[in-house]
Amino acid sequence: MKICVIGAGNGGQALAAFLALRGHDVALYNRSEWRIAPIIKTRKIKVEGEINATAQISFATTDIAEAMKDRELIMVVLPANAHREIATKMAPHLKDGQVVVLNPGRTAGALEFYNVLKELNVKKDITIAEAQTFIFASRMSNPGVVRIFRIKNAVPVAALPSTKNPQLERTLIKVMPEFEIVESTLYTSFNNIGAVFHPATIILNAGWVETTFGKFEFYFEGISKSVAKVLEAIDFERCEIARKFGIEPMTAVQWLAYAYDVRGSDLYEAIHKNEGYRGIQAPTSLDNRYITEDVPTSLVPLSAFGKLVNVPTPTIDSIIQIASVIMGVDYFKEGRNFERLHLEGKTVEQVKRIMERGEE
Repeated sequence: MKICVIGAGNGGQALAAFLALRGHDVALYNRSEWRIAPIIKTRKIKVEGEINATAQISFATTDIAEAMKDRELIMVVLPANAHREIATKMAPHLKDGQVVVLNPGRTAGALEFYNVLKELNVKKDITIAEAQTFIFASRMSNPGVVRIFRIKNAVPVAALPSTKNPQLERTLIKVMPEFEIVESTLYTSFNNIGAVFHPATIILNAGWVETTFGKFEFYFEGISKSVAKVLEAIDFERCEIARKFGIEPMTAVQWLAYAYDVRGSDLYEAIHKNEGYRGIQAPTSLDNRYITEDVPTSLVPLSAFGKLVNVPTPTIDSIIQIASVIMGVDYFKEGRNFERLHLEGKTVEQVKRIMERGEE
């Protein structure tokens, strides 16, 4: 299949290589040339870790029109706070029949992307979908060299509107059977596990990150028993919101069993049994996607959904507030709030229909 991967960071390079190794015709796009310069020249990506191989992709480019041309499947692998910008860039080049998957969407990513295309009056018959999380735990060591620590067993994915799920299944599952089609983006958005694991962990380890420049293992050393209690509180709030919308969520402990086959009596034990996290270092700075992506596109919309259904979110809100102070950004105002998602003033039933259909 002809596939375009948008974004050449940790995940994008890993996914492009993975798909090429499965025999697909892969084009890789990145907006800046320096990150993909060696790949432009050699068309090769070296993969280490769970897979040890060198993949040959078709080409890498900074020209998004060239990257998207004649591609049946477009895998967007960018921080979710870039979804609005990339939707705007992609809009003029989309063609009927293309399937666009956000890897991942975080919370309401597909809705944001859908709204941008609607605002730009894009009439093409495309399928927009969001994955619940990214398929790999991966890190890039150099341009053209990426380590895959672990490939998840399964990742839920849904199209918006949900009537496009059959087209999503025909295209995506043929390429990556690791994906599991679920009923709607309500499920993927409310089972956003990054919201649980990332922002609170980096904020509660802020001193360590700044002092050591991230020279510690993010999951195994950053998530102590006390930190895990905060993550469990965030997880509880997330799950309560999901239930109010008629979604039976996976708890973080259940998700670790689903994605990694690890089990524990509590979240601390389950995380520390997950060998897929071993060797993953903490970010070198607080100016990192665990804050700049996961707070505005995960915690902010979860807080807004919580308010709509009268679920208190004190732990989620406290992490948003502390992140706002640290970064000097009002994330409640600048993040994926209801005004930005065009959900302000809507009822619970209206929001459910929009998350399922794209329209009321």
